[in-house]
Amino acid sequence: MSQTSRRKFLKNSGIIGLGFGGLQTFVAQSLVSCSSPGKKQNLTEVSVTPFKGYGELKADPKGILNLPEGFRYKVIFRQGEQMDDGLISPDKPDGMATFEGPDGKIILIRNHETNPGDPNGPWGEDFSLLSKVPSEKIYDAGNGLNPATGGTSTLVIDEDSLTVEKSYLSLAGTVRNCAGGLTPWGSWITCEESVLKANEELEQDHGYPFEVPASAEILLADPIPLKAMGRFNHEAVAVDPQSGIVYQTEDRHDGLIYRFIPEEKGNLQKGGRLQVLAIKGQKSVDTRNWAKLDLPPFPINQTVEVEWLDIDQVESPEDDLRYRGFEMGAARFARGEGMWYGDKEVYFACTNGGKIEKGQVFRYIPSEFEGQAKETEAPGKLELFAEPNDEEVCQYCDNLTIAPWGDVVLCEDNKKPFIIGITPKGEFYKIAENVGYESEFAGGVFSPSGKTYFVNIQHVGLTVAIQGPWQHV
Repeated sequence: MSQTSRRKFLKNSGIIGLGFGGLQTFVAQSLVSCSSPGKKQNLTEVSVTPFKGYGELKADPKGILNLPEGFRYKVIFRQGEQMDDGLISPDKPDGMATFEGPDGKIILIRNHETNPGDPNGPWGEDFSLLSKVPSEKIYDAGNGLNPATGGTSTLVIDEDSLTVEKSYLSLAGTVRNCAGGLTPWGSWITCEESVLKANEELEQDHGYPFEVPASAEILLADPIPLKAMGRFNHEAVAVDPQSGIVYQTEDRHDGLIYRFIPEEKGNLQKGGRLQVLAIKGQKSVDTRNWAKLDLPPFPINQTVEVEWLDIDQVESPEDDLRYRGFEMGAARFARGEGMWYGDKEVYFACTNGGKIEKGQVFRYIPSEFEGQAKETEAPGKLELFAEPNDEEVCQYCDNLTIAPWGDVVLCEDNKKPFIIGITPKGEFYKIAENVGYESEFAGGVFSPSGKTYFVNIQHVGLTVAIQGPWQHV
C-alpha cells in the first residue's frame, strides 16, 4: 500500500483524526506529558505523567542503537559505497520518503545535506566521476572545480530481507538538501537549506525546491528549480492531496511558514502564488516562546485562526522574505524543520522553539475552503501541540513523520539523540537511542507497509532500517 493509499485507509477507518485519534495505548518508553489538549492555558507549562508503551530501551550489544524489546535494526547503506550508476553514495543523508515499487519493493529517496566541493559527495574525492553525468543533468557543476555535491539518491529495497537491490543518484548538483516532502502524485520535493549565490565558484543561485520522481529504474531527474515556491533557507514541505497546496518550513531562528498555491495541481513547474502564515487579528506574532524575549507566550493546545498573506519578489536576492513577511504581519517561528501531512492536518517541528529553546511541535488544520475566496468564512487553525521544556523529554526536534497508528514520530538533532513519539494526549515516548555515534538522527519515515522505519545517522552516513512490533499489542 502506498503512503497516499495508507492515508486514505486511515482516514476511512478513523485511525487518524483531530489530534490524531490514533492508537494511543502503546509505543515506547514514556517520560512526560504536555498539558492535555483540551485545557485552556495562558502559559506554556507541562505536567509529568508516566507512559510506558513498549518499555525501556535495551542495550545494543553492537553499541549502535538501543531499542525496545522485540525490535531489531539493520544498516542497509553507507556513505562511500559505490552505487549501481557508478557514482558514490554521498555523505550526510537527511530527509527521506518511501514509495511503493514494483513487486512489493520499496523505493526510498534520500536527501544529502552536503556543500559544494565536499570530497564525500557523489563525484569522488577528486571529482573524477563528474564526467559520468551529462552536464544538463547537473544543476550546478561549479565550473568543474567546485561542484555542488548535494542532491538525492534512490534505493530500491526488498523489505523481507532489507536488501538494497538497486541504488543510484536521482538529483545532482544542488546544495545542502536537508528535508522536503512527498507528493500525492508519486514524487519527492527536495529542498535546499542554503541561499548561496552564483559567484566565481558557483554557476547558479541556490535556495530552491526541486522535484524528483520515484522510480525503481535508474533515473536522474531534470534539475529544474521550483522558483515560484520561493528562495529561502528551505527545510521541509507537506502537500495537501486534495488541493495540491504545498506548505513549507524555513530553517531560520526567525523563520516563517509558507504556503504555495500552484496554478495547476500536480504541476509545480507551472508556477503559483506564495503566501506567509499570519495569526488572524494579531500582527507579527512571535510563536517562539523564548524566555529571553519577555513577550506574551503563545499558548499550548489552543487553536487560533490564521490568515495567509501574499508576498512578492519570491526569488528574494537579498534573502529577506522572512523580514518582509514579518513586517507585513506574518507570524515568526523558531527554526521550522520537519513537516508532514496527516489526515486534513499538517504537523511541523520548530527545533529551538519554547521557553528553554529545546523544541516545539505545531499542528495546522486547513480550512475546508483552503486557498479559495471563501476561506475567510472558515479560516484554517494553528495549534502549538507540544512544548515540553524539559531536556529529558525532548531536545531539538527535527525531521518528523506520522506513524501508521497516528502518532508523530520525530528525530532529535543533538549529539546523543533519540527517536521520539508523541501520542494524541501529548505524551512523549522514546523509540530508539543513538549510542554509537555523536550524530543527529535524520529523515525518519515508515515504509508503505508500515513494517519498517527507516532513519539516517547523518554524520557517519548510515541509513538504518528498524523493524519490530509496531502494531498495537
